[in-house]
Amino acid sequence: MNLENMEAKRKKTRRIYVGQIPIGDGAPVAVQSMTNTDTRDISATVDQINRLCDAGCEIVRLAIPDNAAADAFGEIKSKVRAPPLIADIHFDHRLALKALGAGADGLRINPGNIGGEKAVEKVVQGARERGVPIRIGVNAGSLQREILKKYGSPSPEAMVESAMEQVRLLEALRFGKIKISLKSSSVINTIKAYELLSNRVDYPLHLGVTEAGTLISGTVKSTLGIGYLLANGIGDTFRVSLTRDPVEEVRVAYEILRALGLRERGPEIISCPTCGRCEIDLFGLVEEVERALGDIKASPKVAIMGCVVNGPGEAREADIGIAGARGQGILFRKGELVRKIPEDKLADVLIKEVKKLVQ
Repeated sequence: MNLENMEAKRKKTRRIYVGQIPIGDGAPVAVQSMTNTDTRDISATVDQINRLCDAGCEIVRLAIPDNAAADAFGEIKSKVRAPPLIADIHFDHRLALKALGAGADGLRINPGNIGGEKAVEKVVQGARERGVPIRIGVNAGSLQREILKKYGSPSPEAMVESAMEQVRLLEALRFGKIKISLKSSSVINTIKAYELLSNRVDYPLHLGVTEAGTLISGTVKSTLGIGYLLANGIGDTFRVSLTRDPVEEVRVAYEILRALGLRERGPEIISCPTCGRCEIDLFGLVEEVERALGDIKASPKVAIMGCVVNGPGEAREADIGIAGARGQGILFRKGELVRKIPEDKLADVLIKEVKKLVQ
């Protein structure tokens, strides 16, 4: 797989906007997440959205399961600082209309379960009047019964047929501000479904591996699925789904983008896995430095190495780096050896050096 010039490889899709965030047609791949607070708990939800915003999340989705949540949505919208908010609606089109009236920047619906064609028509009309896009969200766990019966399983082909059926419904209503997602907990099925769909439509695609799992398993599955698709030019926005604080989803998302050379946010920390030659507390050092630099948006390369084998070389190649030795470390700045530092001072010095550099 040739990862060079991936921006040139990206499939050209239609441009839509979620609030002020451009999606598709060459816009930067946008990072999304979803709150896991009870939307009716306004204070907790606002706090989580603000933390997501601080982490770099560009679009936030909220579940709207009932009227109380729909009522809370408007107040939440008025209190958060920045990101566009998407209302996630199932089963009751009236909740979608209420969310639109409360200022939703986008809707995520499944037209197949929102209440019939008349209900879909009302939602589309409301979205059109407000210039709001709709995401058709197809999930392998909730396909229409007749499609499941036809294919025998939630296969990639079944998911694509479900999506196209719903796309045709919106197109018949002359609505074009559409983006589409096809999510499965199977990485292979997710990849194949998006590849099939990408060959059939030019709407922007929202990527994700759903129910991906915990921090480790979810990160691995999301990186493989989302990363593979992005590396092949497919995808305009995505969410990493983790059974975790959603802020962690955003951090993983930016590491995927960084690894592919698509976007950067925050310091790139290079650290060794440690071995029997490591004679400093590298685990504790890396955690302390990473935590202290969490609010930095710039992307310096920071090497934190534990021994003298690869340490000096990696540290020299970084913007700021240390190579550990017995009870101390050697500090490098832009390839130049600066000085030796006692182990108990390494974290403080490294943090100060990085902050000085980005200023």
